[in-house]
Amino acid sequence: MIGLTILGAVFICYALVAARLDRWSVTAPMVFVFAGTALGLWAPQWLGVLSDPEIVKHIAELTLALILFADASTLRWAKVRHEGSLPLRLLLIGFPLTVVAGFGVGVWLIPVTGWATAALAASMLAPTDAALGLGVFTNRSVPGRIRRALNVESGLNDGMATPLVTLFLAVLVAAGTSGTDSWETGAIRELAIAVVVAVLVGGGSGRLLAAAHRRNWTSALSQRLAVLASALLSYAGSVTVGGNGFVAAFAGGLVFAAVSRGQLRESVEFTEDLGLFASFLVWAIFGGLLVAPQLGGGISGRAILYAVLALTVIRMVPVAVSLIGTGLRAATVLFMGWFGPRGLASVVFVLIAYTTLEHEGLVSEPVVEVATWTVLLSVLAHGLTAGPLSRWYGQRVAGESTEHAVVDMGPVGSVPRAISVDRSDG
Repeated sequence: MIGLTILGAVFICYALVAARLDRWSVTAPMVFVFAGTALGLWAPQWLGVLSDPEIVKHIAELTLALILFADASTLRWAKVRHEGSLPLRLLLIGFPLTVVAGFGVGVWLIPVTGWATAALAASMLAPTDAALGLGVFTNRSVPGRIRRALNVESGLNDGMATPLVTLFLAVLVAAGTSGTDSWETGAIRELAIAVVVAVLVGGGSGRLLAAAHRRNWTSALSQRLAVLASALLSYAGSVTVGGNGFVAAFAGGLVFAAVSRGQLRESVEFTEDLGLFASFLVWAIFGGLLVAPQLGGGISGRAILYAVLALTVIRMVPVAVSLIGTGLRAATVLFMGWFGPRGLASVVFVLIAYTTLEHEGLVSEPVVEVATWTVLLSVLAHGLTAGPLSRWYGQRVAGESTEHAVVDMGPVGSVPRAISVDRSDG
């Protein structure tokens, strides 16, 4: 319990100076990765239960399930349809191209014989995380259209990556074990069951809660707890009947948002906050369990090169291709390409891959190595540059853009907070 005690104290200290640290471009993931890494390097025995693979796997899985459901259930379908061009381009063109580019570089740089390892690494590292670049979303001089596109992308691409990660991890496990089912049959069955559970749980709870809300049969507290229960039920229910819990949580959130029609958006905030709090623990586990061994052992030049390429070419070229024909400035295309930080979803994926492969007695080092370095460099690079580059970009477009009033939509699905002058053409 010593490790948990230390991390609890770290959280309180961080909370006391969070606003000041934000001004210095020091993010919460930086703080908790540093704390976890310090424990892993100098007092690994203090990690205690946080070094147990099964416990780590359960914490990571539940955290991601909450975040997937919350992100999807606060999605504003009307807003996406109205401004759908940019986020849809990023999701439907940029995301697949990022996976393909990551796969190509992985075949070259990751020292393995099977293609599935390169595909798994590419899928794990394709999702982005808005939380690592908050300076982009809090700086009102950054065009609102650009902020919203990046925000919607980061809220949805982790759900899109989940089936791919599941698929390629199943390929690796099937190749290294003597299971009776083929990986194709198992993966398809898991995804199909997950979709059914998502429709039943997300659709059922969304309709019932929305109806109870309209009739004043429920309370605000009960609604918040019911949303949390819906997220957990989507995940756990799917796993119980042999489905993929992450796909069920994400798809369940999408169905929940569609059937409730935004009536329960405020009730989702509790689930979001709980997922955020749990994410700090996941960041610390990432530091202690994955970063510390990388720093304490030999450093692989190939892994670092992959990480650098993942944060630049592998992300920026597909984004540029997806934005062809939009008329956006070169500075905007570069800005959107750079701010694709790899965050919590990638951490959870790599933790799950690590524990799963180790449990099956398979080699996990190559994929864990490249993923760990990519996420670590992203935490530092994107966290430190979010504020300064947002200010630079906002100033660059300020004199050239047409100004008009727009509602600040905030994070995906959040309640509009203020009316501001926004330069939205990018």
